[in-house]
Amino acid sequence: MDYTLSAHLFNTTSPVQQVIAQSIFSFTPTRATGIIAPMGKPSQRGVMDAVEISAISVCVLFAAHLLRMALAISAGPFGIVPRTRPGLVGIVFSPLLHANWNHLLANALPLFIFLILLLADRHYKPWRTLAIIWVASGFGTWLVGRGHTIHIGASSVIFGLAAYLIVAALWMKSWRAAFVAGAVLILFGGMFYGVLPQNGPISWEGHLCGAIAGTLTARAQHA
Repeated sequence: MDYTLSAHLFNTTSPVQQVIAQSIFSFTPTRATGIIAPMGKPSQRGVMDAVEISAISVCVLFAAHLLRMALAISAGPFGIVPRTRPGLVGIVFSPLLHANWNHLLANALPLFIFLILLLADRHYKPWRTLAIIWVASGFGTWLVGRGHTIHIGASSVIFGLAAYLIVAALWMKSWRAAFVAGAVLILFGGMFYGVLPQNGPISWEGHLCGAIAGTLTARAQHA
């Protein structure tokens, strides 16, 4: 069976991305005004925890890839094979698997950034949100993905997180959420071309299902 893989979308962080990322996390609360924002800003400790957890999560992807390469383990039994019973296993494991180093590196940076943005603000309900997007995007890919192919890669989760961070701002009464949404849309908005049908090894179905899962999750939790 042919592998259906995620697009190679991101390789480097531009200076503009670095400036905006610093701006997002540079806010510090003040006691002088005695005013509490309706949706509080994350504490420095919360941001550091988010960075640490996100880094560990990305390291898990590298460890999984190293282990698979070292032991010559095929991705087939652990990927999403649409509309097959064995392929259901991939709903859990496919985001952890990548075809090669280029595939992994392309997904590592955006996943790291989006996880930090998600985990740094408890109003996103981060763990619940991540779990729903993970499962829903995988199940959607299993339902509509091209048959006789194996879908692997974290991009379905990445598309889900990007869509969630953008759409959630429509209902969250928070300037920070609006700023995060704008930054994601401006800096990563081009990735959404990846949801369009196309031939080749790119799992556009995973991208599409991830984006839909993120949008519906945002609506369900914040509307």
